[in-house]
Amino acid sequence: MEARQKLNAQIESGTLTVAPGVYDGLTAALVKRQDFNAAYMSGAAVASSLGLPDLGLTSQSEMASRAALLTGVLGDVPLIADADTGFGDIINVVRTVQLYERAGVSAIQLEDQLFPKKCGHLDSKEVIAPEDFQRKIEAVVEARTDDQMLVIARTDALASLGFDDAVARAKKYVEAGADIIFIEAPQSAEQIAEIPGLFSRPTLFNLVPRGKTPAVSLESLQTAGYSIVIAPGLAFGAAADAVDNALATLRSGDTDTGRQWSPTDLFRAVGLDYWDDIGKRFAAGTSV
Repeated sequence: MEARQKLNAQIESGTLTVAPGVYDGLTAALVKRQDFNAAYMSGAAVASSLGLPDLGLTSQSEMASRAALLTGVLGDVPLIADADTGFGDIINVVRTVQLYERAGVSAIQLEDQLFPKKCGHLDSKEVIAPEDFQRKIEAVVEARTDDQMLVIARTDALASLGFDDAVARAKKYVEAGADIIFIEAPQSAEQIAEIPGLFSRPTLFNLVPRGKTPAVSLESLQTAGYSIVIAPGLAFGAAADAVDNALATLRSGDTDTGRQWSPTDLFRAVGLDYWDDIGKRFAAGTSV
């Protein structure tokens, strides 16, 4: 509840919420350590952590259980959670919102792609009829028991149907009760700047370097009026690069695999001092 209230308060205050992508306990702990005001459970990152591409291959239960793990590590840091297409038809979407709400997420994100979906920055995406997605959003809004858990409606229509169609769809999703609007992969600086002013709801921007969208600064996004910026690939992209380089170095026979944290530093990032303190204070033969 505290995390949800914090996210709502941040949006209402006009503070830009910057949410790096997380997918496991370590990345969640590092985001919390760096004092970000939110985190984003990236479906692409979770899929990659399972050895899978972002093609709708992760299941409802896998994503919900991962959300519960992440909120447990993040504590009062709000978690914005990707739920892809909701993992099925409307009854599956309702089940998804129940599981995500129980897992403690602060916002659930759903998209209007045809299942199985694809990463928003891949080609050949297909979308469902906007009226069908409207009904999904209406069902989600009705199904949640805490209206502090925000509903994010994402449209992937821009790539195949154009900017105007994407905007028209997003306006229908506002009518259906979505709290936040997310138009995926705008293709120009002009489109990026225009989107926030088109809606009566807060808007979200997806920061994907070398994706379909031109490079942009956080300052310009705040000036444009966005409320949330997610960086879904930041952690798992950096991890993949660092691990691959270290493995290649070791495979070549060189044991100097580059800059690494010491075991103590790594374990401190995930709570070593907290657990050590408990062990010492409650050890046999000591008084509390």
